[in-house]
Amino acid sequence: MKDTKKFTLLEIENHDSHFSENKDKDADKGKLSFSHVFIHTSWRNRSLLAISQAGLVNNLIFGVSWGLFTLYFSSFALNTNDIGLLKALHPGIWGILQLLTGSLSDKVGRKVLIFPGMFIQSIGIWIILYSRAFPGWTTGMSLLGVGTAMVYPSLLAAISDIAHPNWRATSLGVYRFWRDMGFVFGAVVIGFISDLFNMSIAIQIVAWIGLASGIVVIFLMKETKNRY
Repeated sequence: MKDTKKFTLLEIENHDSHFSENKDKDADKGKLSFSHVFIHTSWRNRSLLAISQAGLVNNLIFGVSWGLFTLYFSSFALNTNDIGLLKALHPGIWGILQLLTGSLSDKVGRKVLIFPGMFIQSIGIWIILYSRAFPGWTTGMSLLGVGTAMVYPSLLAAISDIAHPNWRATSLGVYRFWRDMGFVFGAVVIGFISDLFNMSIAIQIVAWIGLASGIVVIFLMKETKNRY
């Protein structure tokens, strides 16, 4: 592996501050402390805020898919093989398609893939919830994979588009903190709702959360690909 520092220095010289939404001169120059980067990524920069919450919700849906959906399918007396097949569709389709969607985001932009991806995941969840047969569940889990593939690489690329090279890695770390907190919220909060009410209500809430996340992206996130 060759050290990439020289490329970073070149990028710093030519860095476009177009995405400094709050006219933060320190952010433009790359002079941010960790606490400043955390606040900038989590709240101050609205595009980064939209990206971080979408990452959290995306992983919340993924966590619920692994846990709650397994119990949900079991309630219909499906055997282990059928449940395993349904569960494999989500990460399997996601893993393959993200090779294409990542490249596509370099051509058409990030936002144009992120918010439809969140909507498609919600649609997939609703299909799973209202289907009572294997073909419907297969369709729903496949749509979850498609939606996640649209969102996952595009979010990481959008962070890199916005963040100054001097604090990009830190910003990515903050984004991944919020993204991985989605597993926590999915396991604890949605699990608690499922116990308090029932699985169907909990799954319905997750679908609405995914839809709301996509709407947040529409209104708060600026397209980042235009800089090139």
